[in-house]
Amino acid sequence: MRFFVVLCLLLTAGSSKNERKRYSITGLAQGTTYAVVYYANDSSVSQQQVDSILKSLDQSLSLYQPNSLINQFNQSAKGLALDRHLLKVIKASLATYKSTNGLFDATVFPLVEAWGFAVKKKNTIPDSHTVRSLQSCVNSKWLQLKGNYLYKKKPCVKIDLNGIAQGYSVDVLAAFLESKNIHHYLVEIGGEIRVKGRKQPTNEKMKIGIESPALGAFDEYPLQKIVQIDAGAITTSGSYRRYHETKGQKITHIINPKTGNPQKNELISVTVYAKDAMTADAYDNALMLMGLQHALAFVEKRNDLAAYFIYRKNNGEIADTASAGFLKLFSL
Repeated sequence: MRFFVVLCLLLTAGSSKNERKRYSITGLAQGTTYAVVYYANDSSVSQQQVDSILKSLDQSLSLYQPNSLINQFNQSAKGLALDRHLLKVIKASLATYKSTNGLFDATVFPLVEAWGFAVKKKNTIPDSHTVRSLQSCVNSKWLQLKGNYLYKKKPCVKIDLNGIAQGYSVDVLAAFLESKNIHHYLVEIGGEIRVKGRKQPTNEKMKIGIESPALGAFDEYPLQKIVQIDAGAITTSGSYRRYHETKGQKITHIINPKTGNPQKNELISVTVYAKDAMTADAYDNALMLMGLQHALAFVEKRNDLAAYFIYRKNNGEIADTASAGFLKLFSL
Protein backbone atom coordinates (compact mmCIF):
# COMPACT_ATOMS: atom_id res chain seq x y z
CA MET A 1 0.00 0.00 0.00
CA ARG A 2 1.23 3.46 -0.77
CA PHE A 3 1.52 6.11 1.91
CA PHE A 4 0.46 9.67 1.33
CA VAL A 5 3.67 11.44 2.31
CA VAL A 6 2.92 14.93 3.52
CA LEU A 7 5.61 16.49 1.35
CA CYS A 8 4.07 19.92 1.67
CA LEU A 9 5.05 19.84 5.34
CA LEU A 10 8.65 19.16 4.36
CA LEU A 11 8.98 22.36 2.37
CA THR A 12 11.02 25.16 3.89
CA ALA A 13 10.42 28.83 3.41
CA GLY A 14 13.94 29.73 2.35
CA SER A 15 17.42 29.30 3.74
CA SER A 16 20.09 31.58 5.02
CA LYS A 17 23.72 31.11 4.04
CA ASN A 18 24.51 28.75 6.90
CA GLU A 19 21.30 26.72 6.79
CA ARG A 20 20.97 23.35 5.12
CA LYS A 21 19.02 23.48 1.88
CA ARG A 22 16.25 21.11 0.90
CA TYR A 23 16.89 18.83 -2.07
CA SER A 24 14.37 16.49 -3.69
CA ILE A 25 14.85 13.65 -6.17
CA THR A 26 11.92 11.73 -7.65
CA GLY A 27 11.66 9.05 -10.28
CA LEU A 28 10.44 5.62 -11.32
CA ALA A 29 11.90 2.32 -10.12
CA GLN A 30 10.85 -1.21 -9.19
CA GLY A 31 7.51 -0.80 -10.94
CA THR A 32 6.56 2.20 -8.83
CA THR A 33 7.69 5.71 -7.87
CA TYR A 34 10.39 6.84 -5.48
CA ALA A 35 11.23 10.05 -3.65
CA VAL A 36 14.35 11.14 -1.81
CA VAL A 37 14.21 14.34 0.23
CA TYR A 38 17.31 15.49 2.09
CA TYR A 39 18.75 18.55 3.79
CA ALA A 40 22.39 19.44 3.17
CA ASN A 41 24.74 22.29 2.43
CA ASP A 42 25.00 21.23 -1.21
CA SER A 43 23.49 18.75 -3.67
CA SER A 44 25.95 15.96 -2.98
CA VAL A 45 23.53 13.25 -4.15
CA SER A 46 22.29 13.17 -7.74
CA GLN A 47 19.42 11.40 -9.46
CA GLN A 48 21.94 9.51 -11.58
CA GLN A 49 23.50 8.05 -8.43
CA VAL A 50 20.12 7.05 -7.00
CA ASP A 51 19.00 5.45 -10.26
CA SER A 52 22.30 3.56 -10.52
CA ILE A 53 21.85 2.09 -7.03
CA LEU A 54 18.27 1.05 -7.77
CA LYS A 55 19.33 -0.54 -11.06
CA SER A 56 21.99 -2.62 -9.29
CA LEU A 57 19.40 -3.75 -6.72
CA ASP A 58 17.06 -4.85 -9.51
CA GLN A 59 19.82 -6.96 -11.05
CA SER A 60 19.94 -8.86 -7.78
CA LEU A 61 16.41 -8.89 -6.36
CA SER A 62 13.86 -8.19 -9.10
CA LEU A 63 11.67 -10.91 -10.57
CA TYR A 64 10.91 -8.49 -13.40
CA GLN A 65 14.54 -8.56 -14.64
CA PRO A 66 14.94 -11.77 -16.69
CA ASN A 67 18.64 -12.19 -15.87
CA SER A 68 18.50 -11.06 -12.24
CA LEU A 69 20.20 -13.19 -9.62
CA ILE A 70 16.90 -14.15 -8.01
CA ASN A 71 15.60 -15.42 -11.36
CA GLN A 72 18.81 -17.36 -11.88
CA PHE A 73 18.26 -19.02 -8.52
CA ASN A 74 14.65 -19.86 -9.38
CA GLN A 75 15.72 -21.42 -12.68
CA SER A 76 18.53 -23.43 -11.10
CA ALA A 77 18.23 -27.03 -9.94
CA LYS A 78 20.38 -26.82 -6.81
CA GLY A 79 21.00 -23.13 -6.05
CA LEU A 80 23.80 -20.62 -6.52
CA ALA A 81 26.18 -18.14 -4.89
CA LEU A 82 24.55 -14.91 -3.73
CA ASP A 83 25.76 -11.34 -4.05
CA ARG A 84 25.77 -9.07 -0.98
CA HIS A 85 22.25 -7.76 -1.59
CA LEU A 86 20.54 -11.11 -2.04
CA LEU A 87 22.56 -12.61 0.82
CA LYS A 88 21.44 -9.93 3.27
CA VAL A 89 17.78 -10.21 2.22
CA ILE A 90 17.81 -14.02 2.39
CA LYS A 91 19.31 -13.94 5.90
CA ALA A 92 16.56 -11.54 7.04
CA SER A 93 13.92 -13.65 5.28
CA LEU A 94 15.01 -16.85 7.03
CA ALA A 95 15.05 -15.08 10.40
CA THR A 96 11.54 -13.69 9.82
CA TYR A 97 10.33 -17.12 8.70
CA LYS A 98 11.37 -18.53 12.08
CA SER A 99 9.98 -15.69 14.18
CA THR A 100 6.58 -15.75 12.42
CA ASN A 101 6.29 -19.55 12.52
CA GLY A 102 6.36 -19.71 8.74
CA LEU A 103 3.85 -16.97 7.91
CA PHE A 104 6.61 -15.05 6.18
CA ASP A 105 8.11 -17.47 3.68
CA ALA A 106 10.34 -16.46 0.76
CA THR A 107 9.51 -19.72 -1.05
CA VAL A 108 5.87 -18.68 -1.60
CA PHE A 109 6.55 -17.91 -5.28
CA PRO A 110 4.69 -20.94 -6.76
CA LEU A 111 1.52 -19.98 -4.88
CA VAL A 112 1.82 -16.29 -5.78
CA GLU A 113 2.11 -17.33 -9.42
CA ALA A 114 -0.83 -19.74 -9.21
CA TRP A 115 -3.11 -17.07 -7.75
CA GLY A 116 -2.21 -14.62 -10.53
CA PHE A 117 0.18 -12.17 -8.86
CA ALA A 118 3.53 -13.05 -10.44
CA VAL A 119 5.24 -11.23 -13.32
CA LYS A 120 2.70 -12.67 -15.75
CA LYS A 121 -0.66 -11.54 -14.39
CA LYS A 122 -3.70 -13.77 -14.69
CA ASN A 123 -7.16 -13.83 -13.18
CA THR A 124 -7.44 -17.41 -12.05
CA ILE A 125 -8.45 -19.44 -9.03
CA PRO A 126 -6.38 -22.61 -8.67
CA ASP A 127 -8.28 -25.67 -7.49
CA SER A 128 -7.52 -27.28 -4.14
CA HIS A 129 -5.54 -30.11 -5.75
CA THR A 130 -3.25 -27.61 -7.48
CA VAL A 131 -2.74 -25.67 -4.24
CA ARG A 132 -1.86 -28.82 -2.29
CA SER A 133 0.56 -29.90 -5.01
CA LEU A 134 2.33 -26.53 -5.04
CA GLN A 135 2.59 -26.47 -1.25
CA SER A 136 5.05 -29.36 -1.44
CA CYS A 137 7.51 -26.82 -2.92
CA VAL A 138 6.69 -24.03 -0.45
CA ASN A 139 8.62 -24.09 2.80
CA SER A 140 11.86 -22.36 3.76
CA LYS A 141 13.04 -25.64 5.27
CA TRP A 142 13.88 -26.53 1.66
CA LEU A 143 16.47 -23.71 1.65
CA GLN A 144 19.94 -24.08 3.12
CA LEU A 145 22.39 -21.20 3.38
CA LYS A 146 26.08 -22.06 3.66
CA GLY A 147 28.34 -19.02 3.56
CA ASN A 148 27.13 -17.06 0.56
CA TYR A 149 25.73 -20.12 -1.26
CA LEU A 150 21.99 -20.74 -1.13
CA TYR A 151 21.06 -24.36 -1.76
CA LYS A 152 17.60 -25.61 -2.64
CA LYS A 153 16.74 -29.12 -1.51
CA LYS A 154 14.06 -29.45 -4.19
CA PRO A 155 14.40 -28.19 -7.79
CA CYS A 156 10.82 -26.84 -7.69
CA VAL A 157 11.62 -24.36 -4.90
CA LYS A 158 11.41 -20.75 -6.08
CA ILE A 159 11.66 -17.56 -4.05
CA ASP A 160 9.71 -14.31 -4.13
CA LEU A 161 11.21 -11.46 -2.10
CA ASN A 162 8.65 -8.77 -2.99
CA GLY A 163 7.55 -8.76 0.65
CA ILE A 164 10.94 -7.53 1.86
CA ALA A 165 13.12 -6.35 -1.05
CA GLN A 166 11.57 -2.90 -1.40
CA GLY A 167 12.16 -2.16 2.26
CA TYR A 168 15.77 -3.29 1.83
CA SER A 169 16.13 -0.97 -1.17
CA VAL A 170 14.97 1.95 0.99
CA ASP A 171 17.62 1.04 3.58
CA VAL A 172 20.35 0.89 0.91
CA LEU A 173 19.48 4.40 -0.28
CA ALA A 174 19.41 5.63 3.32
CA ALA A 175 22.88 4.16 3.91
CA PHE A 176 24.13 5.88 0.76
CA LEU A 177 22.83 9.25 2.00
CA GLU A 178 24.58 8.77 5.31
CA SER A 179 27.83 7.85 3.52
CA LYS A 180 27.59 11.35 2.02
CA ASN A 181 27.34 12.83 5.53
CA ILE A 182 23.59 13.50 5.12
CA HIS A 183 21.71 12.96 8.37
CA HIS A 184 18.35 14.66 7.72
CA TYR A 185 16.37 12.81 5.06
CA LEU A 186 13.30 10.89 3.96
CA VAL A 187 13.52 7.98 1.49
CA GLU A 188 10.36 6.47 -0.02
CA ILE A 189 9.87 3.71 -2.58
CA GLY A 190 6.34 2.63 -3.39
CA GLY A 191 5.10 3.79 0.00
CA GLU A 192 7.86 2.17 2.05
CA ILE A 193 9.50 4.96 4.05
CA ARG A 194 12.59 5.55 6.13
CA VAL A 195 13.33 8.78 7.97
CA LYS A 196 16.26 10.22 9.85
CA GLY A 197 16.63 13.70 11.29
CA ARG A 198 14.22 16.60 11.00
CA LYS A 199 12.99 19.26 8.63
CA GLN A 200 15.33 22.20 8.35
CA PRO A 201 15.54 24.92 9.49
CA THR A 202 12.41 24.44 11.65
CA ASN A 203 13.72 21.26 13.35
CA GLU A 204 10.24 19.70 13.18
CA LYS A 205 9.78 15.95 12.99
CA MET A 206 8.85 14.50 9.60
CA LYS A 207 5.11 13.91 9.16
CA ILE A 208 3.69 10.91 7.32
CA GLY A 209 0.03 10.33 6.53
CA ILE A 210 -1.56 6.88 6.59
CA GLU A 211 -4.43 6.59 4.16
CA SER A 212 -7.81 5.15 5.08
CA PRO A 213 -9.48 2.42 3.03
CA ALA A 214 -12.88 3.14 4.56
CA LEU A 215 -13.84 5.97 2.25
CA GLY A 216 -12.85 7.36 -1.12
CA ALA A 217 -12.95 5.96 -4.61
CA PHE A 218 -10.32 4.68 -7.00
CA ASP A 219 -6.95 6.10 -5.95
CA GLU A 220 -8.31 8.95 -3.86
CA TYR A 221 -8.04 7.72 -0.29
CA PRO A 222 -8.36 10.13 2.65
CA LEU A 223 -5.86 10.20 5.47
CA GLN A 224 -6.67 8.03 8.48
CA LYS A 225 -3.86 9.18 10.78
CA ILE A 226 -0.69 11.26 10.75
CA VAL A 227 2.47 10.09 12.50
CA GLN A 228 5.59 12.06 13.43
CA ILE A 229 9.03 10.47 13.50
CA ASP A 230 12.64 11.58 13.34
CA ALA A 231 14.18 8.11 13.03
CA GLY A 232 13.04 4.73 11.77
CA ALA A 233 10.90 3.24 9.04
CA ILE A 234 7.21 2.82 8.30
CA THR A 235 5.69 0.35 5.84
CA THR A 236 2.16 -0.85 5.19
CA SER A 237 0.54 -4.02 3.89
CA GLY A 238 -3.08 -3.84 2.79
CA SER A 239 -5.64 -5.98 1.05
CA TYR A 240 -7.76 -3.23 -0.48
CA ARG A 241 -5.49 -2.00 -3.28
CA ARG A 242 -3.77 -4.97 -4.90
CA TYR A 243 -6.27 -7.69 -5.75
CA HIS A 244 -8.25 -9.12 -8.62
CA GLU A 245 -11.79 -10.38 -8.87
CA THR A 246 -12.63 -13.74 -10.38
CA LYS A 247 -16.08 -15.32 -10.46
CA GLY A 248 -17.31 -12.77 -7.94
CA GLN A 249 -14.47 -13.44 -5.51
CA LYS A 250 -12.03 -10.77 -4.38
CA ILE A 251 -8.55 -12.34 -4.38
CA THR A 252 -5.88 -10.45 -2.43
CA HIS A 253 -2.17 -10.64 -3.27
CA ILE A 254 -1.29 -11.63 0.32
CA ILE A 255 -0.94 -15.41 0.13
CA ASN A 256 -0.74 -17.56 3.27
CA PRO A 257 2.14 -20.02 2.64
CA LYS A 258 0.77 -22.39 5.29
CA THR A 259 -2.72 -22.76 3.80
CA GLY A 260 -1.87 -21.94 0.19
CA ASN A 261 -4.77 -19.48 0.02
CA PRO A 262 -5.08 -15.67 -0.03
CA GLN A 263 -5.44 -13.78 3.25
CA LYS A 264 -9.01 -13.76 4.50
CA ASN A 265 -9.61 -12.28 7.94
CA GLU A 266 -10.82 -9.04 9.49
CA LEU A 267 -7.62 -7.08 8.80
CA ILE A 268 -7.70 -4.52 6.00
CA SER A 269 -4.25 -3.03 6.52
CA VAL A 270 -1.30 -3.14 8.89
CA THR A 271 1.22 -0.33 9.23
CA VAL A 272 4.50 -1.27 10.89
CA TYR A 273 7.15 0.91 12.50
CA ALA A 274 10.68 -0.45 12.97
CA LYS A 275 14.23 0.88 13.09
CA ASP A 276 14.81 -0.03 9.43
CA ALA A 277 12.57 -0.51 6.39
CA MET A 278 13.57 -4.11 5.68
CA THR A 279 12.39 -5.20 9.13
CA ALA A 280 9.13 -3.27 8.89
CA ASP A 281 8.50 -4.58 5.37
CA ALA A 282 9.18 -8.18 6.36
CA TYR A 283 6.59 -8.17 9.13
CA ASP A 284 3.66 -6.25 7.64
CA ASN A 285 2.38 -9.13 5.47
CA ALA A 286 2.91 -11.71 8.22
CA LEU A 287 0.89 -9.58 10.65
CA MET A 288 -1.91 -9.34 8.07
CA LEU A 289 -2.05 -13.13 7.96
CA MET A 290 -2.13 -13.50 11.76
CA GLY A 291 -5.44 -11.75 12.25
CA LEU A 292 -6.00 -8.85 14.64
CA GLN A 293 -5.73 -10.44 18.10
CA HIS A 294 -2.72 -12.60 17.34
CA ALA A 295 -0.94 -9.81 15.45
CA LEU A 296 -1.46 -7.25 18.21
CA ALA A 297 -0.23 -9.68 20.86
CA PHE A 298 2.78 -10.58 18.68
CA VAL A 299 3.82 -6.93 18.33
CA GLU A 300 3.29 -6.07 21.99
CA LYS A 301 5.76 -8.81 22.98
CA ARG A 302 8.54 -7.22 20.90
CA ASN A 303 10.47 -4.02 21.58
CA ASP A 304 11.63 -3.65 17.96
CA LEU A 305 8.19 -3.35 16.34
CA ALA A 306 5.07 -1.19 16.64
CA ALA A 307 1.94 -1.47 14.51
CA TYR A 308 -1.31 0.21 13.55
CA PHE A 309 -4.28 -1.91 12.38
CA ILE A 310 -7.36 -1.08 10.31
CA TYR A 311 -9.95 -3.84 10.39
CA ARG A 312 -13.56 -4.70 9.70
CA LYS A 313 -15.87 -5.52 12.61
CA ASN A 314 -18.38 -8.35 12.49
CA ASN A 315 -21.13 -5.84 11.69
CA GLY A 316 -19.17 -4.50 8.71
CA GLU A 317 -17.99 -1.27 10.31
CA ILE A 318 -14.38 -0.15 9.81
CA ALA A 319 -12.34 0.33 13.00
CA ASP A 320 -8.73 0.82 13.98
CA THR A 321 -6.37 0.12 16.86
CA ALA A 322 -2.65 0.28 17.55
CA SER A 323 0.07 -1.17 19.73
CA ALA A 324 1.27 0.92 22.66
CA GLY A 325 4.46 1.82 20.83
CA PHE A 326 2.63 3.07 17.75
CA LEU A 327 0.26 5.25 19.76
CA LYS A 328 3.28 7.39 20.70
CA LEU A 329 3.84 8.27 17.02
CA PHE A 330 0.48 9.90 16.40
CA SER A 331 0.43 13.65 15.95
CA LEU A 332 -3.36 13.79 15.52
